[in-house]
Amino acid sequence: MAITFGRVLLKLSGEALMGEAHFGIDPTVVKDIAQQVRRVVDLDAQLAVVIGGGNIWRGLAASSKGMDRATADYMGMVATVLNGLALQDALEHAGVPTRVMSAIQMHEVAEPYIRRRALRHMEKGRVVILAAGTGNPYFTTDTAAALRALELDCDILLMAKNRIEGVYSADPRRDPDARLYHWISHQEALERNLQVMDASALALCRDNDLPILVFNMSAPGAVEAAVKGEPVGTMVSTTAPPDRLNGEETATAGIFSATPVQSADSGYPAPNAGKPA
Repeated sequence: MAITFGRVLLKLSGEALMGEAHFGIDPTVVKDIAQQVRRVVDLDAQLAVVIGGGNIWRGLAASSKGMDRATADYMGMVATVLNGLALQDALEHAGVPTRVMSAIQMHEVAEPYIRRRALRHMEKGRVVILAAGTGNPYFTTDTAAALRALELDCDILLMAKNRIEGVYSADPRRDPDARLYHWISHQEALERNLQVMDASALALCRDNDLPILVFNMSAPGAVEAAVKGEPVGTMVSTTAPPDRLNGEETATAGIFSATPVQSADSGYPAPNAGKPA
């Protein structure tokens, strides 16, 4: 089966591992994610994963209550390693060779992140889980995803959302006329403050012409469809892909869906999207 994107970086939020719970890791959900990743690997795509830690700890929330910001962010980095190990276990049970690489040193459980080593793992068909963000406080896992995608020469950054179809013109929970974009430019997303991801991460993608696909991870086969280039979610890129040139154009050629999104269940990037894990 032909694929459009041969090397991709998948950004997962920590909340994606919770399922219907309010905290922690749901093994059934992690197993389902692992099966989706396995199908992508079976397509011979090279895959790296950056994972958040919001299901365990949110550094910004803790710092707002008086904790030292750097300390709170480092705790969030440790949470992403826990999630990475859980995902690695599920992937290896699914028969997918996997390596966890951490931006902060944890030799007993993860390899240190070294760009050339990560590239070699991917070339050998291994999934590389990149944990601990950038290894620095004050930077989000969104920024880590953008940075690693560029470092590893990925064709696209896949932003997997939890029950969120893509990027909307407004919050559909408050605006019944909110519409879903098929495509939007990085610049317009920044100017409209559409919460695609952390603003500094989005600017980094814009400056380096890295396309982003925002899509609903909960939909069956969503990751596989994204890698194949099927028109799922919202494409954020410098120019619009030809297959997304339909619907109503904005001033910068961003494309809306024809039908307003009425259901609040469709979701909208949460207020804490892009915050440190």
